[in-house]
Amino acid sequence: MDRVKSSMQQVPNAIPKVIRRTGGANSLELEKESFERGQAVSINKAINTQEVAVKEKHARTCILGTHHEKGAHTFWAAINRLPLSSNAVLCWKFCHVFHKLLRDGHPNVIKDSMRNKADLTDMSRMWGHLSEGYGKLCSIYLKLLITKMEFHIKNPRFPGNLQMSNRQLDEAGENDVNNFFQLTVEMFDYLECELNLFLSVFSSLDMSRSVSVTAAGQCRLAPLIQVILDSSHLYDYTVKLLFKLHSCLPADTLQGHRDRFQEQFKKLKSLFYRSSNLQYFKRLIQIPQLPENPPNFLRASALSEHISPVVVIPAESSSPESEHMVETDDLVDTDVPSLPVAVETKFDDLFGTSAAIDPFNFNSQNGMRKDDKDRLIEQLTREIQALKDELESFRVESGRLCQVLRGRVSELEAELAEQSHLRLQALGECEFLKAELDDLRRVREDTEKEQRSLTEIERKAQANEQRYTKLKEKYTELVQSHADLLRKNAEVTRQMTVAQTAQDEVDVVRKEMQEKVKAAQESADIQERDQLEQLQELQRELVSSRTELDSLKTTMVSSQQASGEVLSTQLTALQSEKAELVQSLSKVEVELAAQGEELERITSSLATERESGVKTAETLQNQLNEKETREQALESQLVAARWSSLQGAVEEAEKIIQDSLAQIHDPAHISCTSSADYLASRCQASLGCMDRLHSASEAFTADDTDVSELLRVVTQCGHLVGDTIVQGSATSHMVPVEQADALSQSVKACGAEALALLGQMKQRDSLAAADNSRLKAALEAILATAEKLRPRGLELQQGELGDLVEQEMSSTSAAVESAAARIEEMLNKSRAVDTGIKMEVNERILASCTELMQAIKELVVSSKNLQRDIVESGRGAASMKEFYAKNSRWTEGLISASKAVGWGATVMVDAADLVVQGKGKFEELMVCSHEIAASTAQLVAASKVKADKDSTNLHRLQHASRGVTQATAAVVASTKSGKSQIEEKDTMDFSSMTLTQIKRQEMDAQVLVLELETRLQKERERLGELRKKHYELAGVAEGWGEVEEGTG
Repeated sequence: MDRVKSSMQQVPNAIPKVIRRTGGANSLELEKESFERGQAVSINKAINTQEVAVKEKHARTCILGTHHEKGAHTFWAAINRLPLSSNAVLCWKFCHVFHKLLRDGHPNVIKDSMRNKADLTDMSRMWGHLSEGYGKLCSIYLKLLITKMEFHIKNPRFPGNLQMSNRQLDEAGENDVNNFFQLTVEMFDYLECELNLFLSVFSSLDMSRSVSVTAAGQCRLAPLIQVILDSSHLYDYTVKLLFKLHSCLPADTLQGHRDRFQEQFKKLKSLFYRSSNLQYFKRLIQIPQLPENPPNFLRASALSEHISPVVVIPAESSSPESEHMVETDDLVDTDVPSLPVAVETKFDDLFGTSAAIDPFNFNSQNGMRKDDKDRLIEQLTREIQALKDELESFRVESGRLCQVLRGRVSELEAELAEQSHLRLQALGECEFLKAELDDLRRVREDTEKEQRSLTEIERKAQANEQRYTKLKEKYTELVQSHADLLRKNAEVTRQMTVAQTAQDEVDVVRKEMQEKVKAAQESADIQERDQLEQLQELQRELVSSRTELDSLKTTMVSSQQASGEVLSTQLTALQSEKAELVQSLSKVEVELAAQGEELERITSSLATERESGVKTAETLQNQLNEKETREQALESQLVAARWSSLQGAVEEAEKIIQDSLAQIHDPAHISCTSSADYLASRCQASLGCMDRLHSASEAFTADDTDVSELLRVVTQCGHLVGDTIVQGSATSHMVPVEQADALSQSVKACGAEALALLGQMKQRDSLAAADNSRLKAALEAILATAEKLRPRGLELQQGELGDLVEQEMSSTSAAVESAAARIEEMLNKSRAVDTGIKMEVNERILASCTELMQAIKELVVSSKNLQRDIVESGRGAASMKEFYAKNSRWTEGLISASKAVGWGATVMVDAADLVVQGKGKFEELMVCSHEIAASTAQLVAASKVKADKDSTNLHRLQHASRGVTQATAAVVASTKSGKSQIEEKDTMDFSSMTLTQIKRQEMDAQVLVLELETRLQKERERLGELRKKHYELAGVAEGWGEVEEGTG
C-alpha cells in the first residue's frame, strides 16, 4: 500500500515536466530566430539576379514580416548583405520590393529606412553613370524612392499607400493656404519622379514586339503597378488642391502650377493609355483612363465634374504559388502559445464523476459499500486511462511535429541544393575572376614597363628642355646686358651732347660777354672822350670866361662906375653856372667809377666761368673714354657668350645623336618597331631642317650679332636627326635581313656624318667652311630606302586608286543587295518548310537580318554622297581621282572599311542560312552581327574624317550608322530569343541515383567544368593574338594612320 501511495503521488508530477520541456523549445528566442531565417529566405528568393518579375508571395512575406516586427530592421539587415552595387538586375528587384514595403508595409518602415538614405543616394549616383540598361533605370527608381521617403517624412499624415479621404486631405494642409501651396509643389515633384520612371522603362523596351509576355519584359514592367497606384492618387490630390488654391489665390499667382499640371497631365494620360494596351497589365490591374481635356481650374464648378481615377486590382486566382506557403506560418502572431492540459488538477476535474459508465463500479450495482481495495483499483484505473489519453495526445502532437520537421527538412534540403548550386557558380566565377585577374596583372606589368620607358623618355626630354632653357636664359641675360649697355651708351652720348651743348652755350655766352665788355669799354672810352671833350670845353669856356672876366674887370674898372650893377649881376650868373658845371663834373666822375667797378666784376665772372667750363669738358671727356672702354669689354663678353651658347647647343645636339646611336645597340631597343611611312616623314623633316641650318650658318657668318636662329636650328636638327636614327633602327626590325642591314648601315653613316658636321661647327675657324651636303646625302639615302619599304598599296597610280575606290564601293553595294536577296529567298523557303516555333524563330531572325541589310544599304549610299561632297568641296584637288591619289592614306582606309562591310554581309547571310537549316550555331550569327557593326563604324569614321561637320550628308551618314547599330542589336536580340525558345533544357532528375552515382557524376561535372574553363582561357588568348596579328597586317598592308609612334 505504501508503494501504491508513493506511485500515486509521483505519477501526476511526471506529465508537467514533459510539457514544460515542450514549452521551452517554443521560446521567444527560437521564434525570433525562425522569423529572421524565414524573412532572409523570402528576401533572397524575391531579390535575386534572375531577370524575372518578383513573385507576389515572397513580397507578401516581406510585408507581413514588417508588420510582425513593427519595423524594417530585419529587412535592412538582409539587404545590407546583398551586392546591390555590382548587379543592376539585383538592384532593380530590390527597388521593386522596397517600393512595396513603403506602400503596404508597417508605417515604421519609412522611419527605419531614412537612416539608409545616404547609401541609396550614393547608389543612385553610381548607377547614373550608365546610359542604358538596368543601370539608368535603377538610378531613376532610387531617386523616386528617396523622394517618396522625404515626402512622407515631411507629410506624416499621408500613409504609404497614399489613400486618404477629402477630410484627411484638408487636415493635412491645416487650413493654411501656404501649406496647401507647398504641398502642391511637393506633389508635383513626387509625380515628376513617377513619370520619369514610367518613361524610362517604356523607352528601354522595344514596344514593336510583345515584350510584356517575356520574362525580361515583365521584370521591367512589374514595378510600374506600384507607380500607377501612386500616380492615380497624386493626380487626384493635385486636382483637388489646385481647385482649393484657385479659390484662395489670384489666377496669375498660380500660372506656374497650371502649366506644370498641364505638362504632367499629358504625360500621365499617354502613359496610362499605353499601359492599358499591354497584355501583362490586363490580367493584373485595371488602369483608369483620364478625361480628354484637363480640368479648368479657373471655373470653380468644374470641381464637381472631376472624377477621381480608381485603380482596380482583380482578386488573385488560386495558383500553385499560394497553395504551399510554409514560410508565412511562422509570421502569424503567436505571442500566446497553446498551453497543455493542467494535469495538476484532480482526477475528478479531468475525467468527471459519472459512475454510470464506469465498468469497474461494482458497488453501484449491488449497493455495497466500497472498501479501500476497490477505491484503489478505481483510482489506478482512472490513472491508467488518463495516461493513455495523455500518451495519445503526445503521439498526435509528435506526429504533427514530425510532419512539420519533415517539411522543414525538405526546405533546408532545397536551400542546401540551391546553396550548393550557388557555390558551384561562385567557384566558376571565382576561377573566371582569377583568370581575369591574371590577365589584368599581366596587362598592368606591361603597362608599368611601358610607363617606365615613357618616364625615361620624358626624363631625357625634360633634361634636354632644361638645358635648352638654361641656354635660352643665358642668352636672354646677354641680350639684356647688351641692351643695358646700349642704353648706358645712349645715356652717356646724351650727357656728352648736353655737355657739348652747354660748352657751346658757355662759348656763346663768353663771346657775348666779351662783346659786351668790348662794347662797354668802347662806350666807356667814348663817354670818357666825350667827358674829356666836355671838360676841355668847360675848361676852354672857363678860360674864356676868365678872359672875359679879366676883360670885364678891366672894363669894370674902366666902367666901374658906369655899369657896376650890370657887372655884379653877370658875375652872379657866372658863379652859379660855374657851380652847376662843377656839380655835373662830379656826377660824371661818380658814373665813371661805377662803370669801372662793373667792368671789373664782369671780367672776374667771365674768368670763373671759363675755368668751370674747362673742368666740365675734361670730366665729360674722361667719362666718354671710360664708356668706350666698357663698351669694348662688354662687346667682347657678348661675343664670347654668343659663341659659348652656340657651342653648348652643338654639344647638346652631339649628345642627342650619340644617345640615339647608343640606343641602336641597346638590347631593349630590339622590341621597338616603326613604319616606313613614319621614317620617311622624319627624313623629310630632317632634310628641311638641313636647309635651314645652312641658311642660319651663312647668316651668322655674315653677322655674328644674331645667334638665336642658329641656336634653334642646331637644337632642332639634333632632335630630328636623332629621331631619324632611332626610327630607322626600329624600322629595320620589321623588314627582311638584307634590307635591314642596309638600313642599319645608312642610319649609322647618318649619325657619323651628323657628328662630323657638329664637330666642324664647334670650331670658330671651321664654322664658315662647315658643309652639310654629306649629311643630306645620308638622309636622302635613308629616305630612298624608306620609300622602297613602304606598302605596295601606296604604289598605285592615281587612276588605279580612284577606280579601286569606286569598284570597292560598287562591290559593297552589290554584296549587300545579294545578301538581301538571299535572305528573302531563305525566308520564303522557311515559310514553306518549317512550322510552329521554328518557323516563328526563323522569320524573326531573317526579318531582323533584312532590316540590317536595308540599314547597311542606306549607310553605303550616305557614304557615297558624303565622299562626293568631300571631293566637290575642293580640298585642293582638281578631280576625284587626283583627290583620292593625294589623300592615299584616307582612301586606303576607306577601301578597307568598304571591303569589311561587304565581307561581313556575305558571311552573316551564310551563317543565317546555316542557322535556318538547323546546321549552324546561333553564336556565329551574333558574332557576324558584331563584326558588321564594327565594319560600319570603321566606314563611318573613314568617311567623316575629311567631311565638314555641318554637312547634311554627314548627319545622314551618322543617322544611318545609328540605324545599323540598332539593327545589329535587333539581330542579336532575336537570335538570343530564338535560341532560348529552341534549345531544350533537360530536367535534372536525381531521385533514382545512389550516393556513389551522384558523387561520380559530380566529379565528372567538375572535370568537365575545369576542361571547359581551360579551353575558354586558351581560346581567349588565341583571340587576343589573332586580333594583334590582324591589326599588324592591316597596318602594314593598307597603311592605317599617317603617323605611328613606333618606338614605344
